[in-house]
Amino acid sequence: MLSGRRLDLLDPTPVDIEIEDIAHGLAFVARWNGQTMGDFPYSVAEHSLLVEQIFGRIVPRAPARWRLAALLHDAPEYVIGDMISPVKAAVGPGYGDLDARLTAAIHIRFGLPAVIPARVKRQIKKADRLSAWMEATRIAGFSETEANRFFGKPDPRLIEGLDIRLRPPVEVRAAYTARHAELMAAFGG
Repeated sequence: MLSGRRLDLLDPTPVDIEIEDIAHGLAFVARWNGQTMGDFPYSVAEHSLLVEQIFGRIVPRAPARWRLAALLHDAPEYVIGDMISPVKAAVGPGYGDLDARLTAAIHIRFGLPAVIPARVKRQIKKADRLSAWMEATRIAGFSETEANRFFGKPDPRLIEGLDIRLRPPVEVRAAYTARHAELMAAFGG
């Protein structure tokens, strides 16, 4: 990693996880395999910031620790990349196992339980799907009908006033680390 840490992907440990490495990696990983409109790819870091915002709308009184979990929901992708769901399924259970080990190490590193409660995970997944709907219709060329079929029709109140941001990696990396710091301070992690 750029921090100088050596991360063993098969046996990751929390001490080898740094937020700067996560933010840097996610700022350079493109969602939709880069097949989006705009001058910059839509990064996983930008997506994660949006998911955390939407999660806050779904669960307005969510403690900062679960908002942090929402921000970190795709954090393993800083080293394993972003794959579309059909490819993940084709790779098989090994991908899911690797993702779970990395997620546990990341969560522990930042004071979260290795496995977050199922209810919270479902709420984060709902925010993730709303973000995907926004991305699909605003930058990936889907019609609303297609997006509704793949991601479900969104409650307009949950996405009202939110937009897709396309920024240079250096800007989104800074925004991601800043939000992480705010959430860590808010829950004392």
